Amino acid sequence: MQDAQSLVPQSSSDSITVTPISAFDDNYIWVISQASHSFVYVVDPGDAEVVISHLEEHKQVLAGVLITHHHEDHTGGLERLIEYTDHEFDIFGPKNENIAHVTTPISTQTEVTLSKLTSKAKIISVPGHTLGHIAYLIESHLFCGDTLFSGGCGRIFEGTAEQMHHSLQAFAKLPLNTQVYCAHEYTLSNLKFALAVDTENEALAAHNTDCIAQRELGKPTLPSSIGQELSINPFLRCHTQAIQRSVSNHFEVNHSDNVTVFGLLRQWKDNF
Repeated sequence: MQDAQSLVPQSSSDSITVTPISAFDDNYIWVISQASHSFVYVVDPGDAEVVISHLEEHKQVLAGVLITHHHEDHTGGLERLIEYTDHEFDIFGPKNENIAHVTTPISTQTEVTLSKLTSKAKIISVPGHTLGHIAYLIESHLFCGDTLFSGGCGRIFEGTAEQMHHSLQAFAKLPLNTQVYCAHEYTLSNLKFALAVDTENEALAAHNTDCIAQRELGKPTLPSSIGQELSINPFLRCHTQAIQRSVSNHFEVNHSDNVTVFGLLRQWKDNF
């Protein structure tokens, strides 16, 4: 797999379009399409029925599935989608996680070919939330599963704080205009915590106001961008004096090591 620092987003004359499908209470299943044909790829289809409804409404054909990690709300729709579809399709997923129905397990590949798209998907290994978690970068579109959220990051269920911090730093090295497609609408709750930590961040306060307005209109707060997250997400700002000071004050011990600060920040968020 590839270190994000070496990744340069591709472009094409037939750029992809990304559309959200809402699922469960707060999941997003992302649909990747191109205008020149009706084939689509979906990311983390935990719920098959909402995907099937979308395909039928838009007269689209499922070409493949991209799985970021093994949790049920990201994989639960696979069996039903296989039953529904009258043709074989690719199911990509991390090799070292126990995910049924994956046809193309990803272990050491730096990229995978999506046969119905003009761009390949570059693979980034991002352990932390789960040990085998991967992200997909297609052109300038990052599908990051439960690793990075707008204003926050995923809980560390299987990995370590050091692993999760390293994974997020891989994202931080991507171009600032990289679009970030998280798997959950957690933005407002994340920003509430971020505002408690980064109290003088004007960009954060302004973004919170914008996101509240978006949700009041029933619109997603996503995609975000790497540039946006670097300015407002405390988990990407553990190197700053503002975050280090806030964490030190909260835990009443001075800390300046970025990984230590990150781990304490995640602990703070878990109990917020």
